[in-house]
Formats: sequence, structure tokens, C-alpha cells
Amino acid sequence: MRTVIIGGVAGGMSAATRMRRLDADAEIVVIEKSGHVSYANCGLPYYVGGVIEEEEALLLQTPASLHARFRLDVRIASEVLAIHPAGKNVEVLNEISGEKYQLSYDKLVLSPGASPVVPPIPGIERAMTLRTVEDVEKIFNRVSEKPRSAVVIGGGFIGVEIAENLTHKGIATTVVEASPQLLAPLDPEMATLVAAEMKRNGVTLHLGASASEITKDAVKLSNGIEIPAEMIILAIGVRPDIKLAKEAGLTIGTRGGIQVDDFNRTSNLDIYAVGDVAEKTDAIDGSSTLVPLANLANRHGRVVADHIAGRSTRPVKTIGTAIVKVFELMIAATGWNEKRLSTSGREYRVIHSHPNSHAGYYPGAKQMSLKLIFDAKTGEILGAQGIGKEGVDKRIDVIATAIRGGITAPELADLELAYAPPFGSAKDAINMLGYISENIMSGLLETAQWSQIDEFTDRGFQLVDVRTASEYAAGNIPGAVSMPVDEIRARIAELTNKDVLVNCQVGQRGHTATMLLKELGFNAVNLDGGYLTWSNSPAATNTKEKEYVS
Repeated sequence: MRTVIIGGVAGGMSAATRMRRLDADAEIVVIEKSGHVSYANCGLPYYVGGVIEEEEALLLQTPASLHARFRLDVRIASEVLAIHPAGKNVEVLNEISGEKYQLSYDKLVLSPGASPVVPPIPGIERAMTLRTVEDVEKIFNRVSEKPRSAVVIGGGFIGVEIAENLTHKGIATTVVEASPQLLAPLDPEMATLVAAEMKRNGVTLHLGASASEITKDAVKLSNGIEIPAEMIILAIGVRPDIKLAKEAGLTIGTRGGIQVDDFNRTSNLDIYAVGDVAEKTDAIDGSSTLVPLANLANRHGRVVADHIAGRSTRPVKTIGTAIVKVFELMIAATGWNEKRLSTSGREYRVIHSHPNSHAGYYPGAKQMSLKLIFDAKTGEILGAQGIGKEGVDKRIDVIATAIRGGITAPELADLELAYAPPFGSAKDAINMLGYISENIMSGLLETAQWSQIDEFTDRGFQLVDVRTASEYAAGNIPGAVSMPVDEIRARIAELTNKDVLVNCQVGQRGHTATMLLKELGFNAVNLDGGYLTWSNSPAATNTKEKEYVS
């Protein structure tokens, strides 16, 4: 039996090598349009910045090495021009020799990936994209010419990564993003931390403005600003490369990717699709989604190989767990964000916390910002976000595992996590999220979000800041009165309003004060995440209207 695989990077090559391990005699042909296979495309930005010094480090395998170990027939610089399902063959162009030929198949696996979105604006041909080794070579060569300025159009994962690496090369770099924030998977009060980190490292940000024209030496924005740009990187997103699938009559899903079943079969049962080109099933609500992540592509490649080989498989749904490095910060997310949930009609609760990465008394602890979102009735974890210099990856991975395993938010308190002072706390940050969610779901604690402060004050709540006087003096929420938590009993007569909204720095002292005030007969509500969350929110920084320019 011959299996032909179109695309030789993550999903396609995972399918090919798994298939060989399962069947020593199968004929496996991989067709790859570029001149490289099985390369680490997630590492491409770091080659630009010199973090990865040698291009060879990105090239995990070659056609020769894949043939030597797996007896795979890998054909690079070859493009599939058409798929003929009725005849069960594909038309291939060898881009080096110019030869065209027909190649028959018994099973066909589509893994062509996604193509960069290129907006139809004047001068866009001057912009470079970053998807392949050939792309990174062009960018690397341009960087070697030492341009003085660069503009990155797009503030997603690739955009912020390439901006960091251009900055490492001493190039004055500007990021232009049409939405009001960087990194769409984050909620706005988390995204501001990323913007601040980029500004601290010299990156200029223009948020809420799009590129309208590219001239020979600049980028013009929709708001009239013109930015010098000797080089331009286009990173506004990707779309599934479905051209071959559409022409072959395969069903395209609602999100614009190839529609597949639980075994990654397309509407033609002899044709499979994996990776960025295929739609996935969202684990939260079962809807179709597009998630261009390498680990998911690799997993689906394995599923396809197992199904072709006749082995049992299980459906692979996605929660979209991702992480990115931005200078000294690690930024990670899993599941849905609050923006998406707020439009879904689902009732949910939110927790913000700002714990240390490990025990505070042990040297080197770094503060993190964590956000947990869970179903208000069942406690099902719906999503999480984390930002910090250390320890964020571990916490988001634990939460992603909890989502996959059906562990509820209160049950996070029960997890036995490895503890020693250099690595965590006796009550780990994950455990604390569990305790807080348990308090909320049991009715013991009522919290308010940064976006609800005006709502509470309009209802007559008095805003009370229970931090120390010096903390209050360094910055406070407008309208808040200062009453340190240790002075509440002595100064209780000063509170004439029985409805009180309490804030501290991160929420912990606020919880103590809230419980005390309740015991003293007050209707007390704690501000979730405290002053620190509020200070990074649009309520404090006006990120929806402000244009960040360092």
C-alpha cells in the first residue's frame, strides 16, 4: 500500500515516521514544496536574533537521514499541483527539473500547513513573512545588512517574538497591531503586562492602528502616523492552505479549514488532513476551531498513522495551550479567555492572583500574574493565563492537565505538587487558586472584578483600601479611603456605610479584611486581584484608547 503525504514538517512527518514504525513494508512518499523537511519552524525567530547561532540546528532531519533510518521517499522542492480523488493520484511538479508526473496513492495525507495572511495594501510586496526556512534566510540576510529600523505588522505570537529578536540585533523596532492589545489569547488586563515589557526593552508599539500603505522607506498607519521602516515583517496571522482540498472537492469547515472526523479523515475517506490546514474540535464546547500549534499537529499525525495501520485511536480535542517568551517574561494561556466567554452566554467566575514562583523567603522568587476562569455552577475549568519571569510554564501546564483530566477549580486545592523552597510553596500557586475558587463557589467569599468597580460604587459601596499607608500613598484607586487591615477594629466607627468594596495589593489581605468586616456586620466584597490587577487593566491605563509609543 502506498501512502502519499503532502507536507513534510510537523504533522506530515509525524504521520510518516509513525507509519513506518507500524509497518516496515509500506510505501511512504512525502512531497514537500520547500527545500527542507522536518525543521523547527517555531525556532525561526530565534535564528534571526542570534539566540540559535547555526541554521543547521533548526534542520532536524534531511531527506537522506529520513531515508536511512525510515526508508521514506522524501521529495523536496516538489509541489503537488492537483489531487484527483477519482483516479486516486496527485499531479506533482519537480521545481528543480521542471518535470511533471502523476503519483498514485492508496491513502493520502494533507499537511500543507497555513499561508501567511497578506493584506491588499499598497507596497505590501516589500514586506517579508516568516513561515519557512527560506523565509528566515531572507530575513537573516536582510538583518545582516544592518538596517536601522524595522516595522513588524502584527502583535501575535510570531510578531512579538520577531520584534524581540530584531531588538537583540540592535534594530529600532516598532510593532503595529490593529487591535487594542498584543496577543489576542490574553485578556486586556494581562496583555498590558506584555506591552509594558516590550516598551521597557525599547520596542515602540502602535496599538489600535493598522498599516494602510508601505512606501519605499516607511509604513503609513490608518491614524495618519508614518513610521520609518528599512525592513518590514508581516505577521498578522495565517490561514489554512486549502487550495488543493477545495479543488479536489473536499468539504471545507465553518472556520475555513478542512473538515475532518475523529480520525482526521476528510469527506473523502481515503484522504486525511492534519496540522494547520485541518479544523480541530474545541474541548470546551465541541465547536470547530483552528489551532496552529505544532504539538497538536504531531499528535494528529500519529492518529492518522494509527488509523491507516488499523490500530484503535481516540479523538484528540484541543484546549489551545500555548506559551511565548517576550524578553524576560514568559506568557502562557490555555482554554478560553474571558473575552470569548463573555460573548458565549456561559456563566463563569474569574480569579486573579499574583503569587511568587517559589517560596518567598528563598532567594530569587519572582512574582507571577495568574488568571483562572471556571464555570460558576460546576467549577469546570474553562481557561487560564499566566505571565511572569519564572514558574508560569509549570502552572499553566498543570491547569491544562487539569482541564484535560476533568479536575474542577476547587479540586486544584487537592493536588499534591512537588514542593521544596527553591521550587514552590507549601501552598502552591495552583493550590491557592483552588482554595479561592472553593471559597467563591461555597458562598463564603464574594469578589468583584476590576471592570465592576464603577458598578459597585454606583450601587453605594464604599471603596476601602486596606494596604499600608505607604502603599496607599504610592498609588491607589480613585475614591478609595485608606484603612490598613490591622487598624480596622480600632477604626471601625469611621465606616458609616455597611456596603464595602475592599481592595489590597493582590487580594490576600483584602480577603482577610472582607471576612473580618462580615463578622462585624458589614456587607463586604473583595476586589479580585487587588490594586495590582486594577493598575494593569484598561480601567487604569485606558489601553482601549491609548496608543503605546515608547
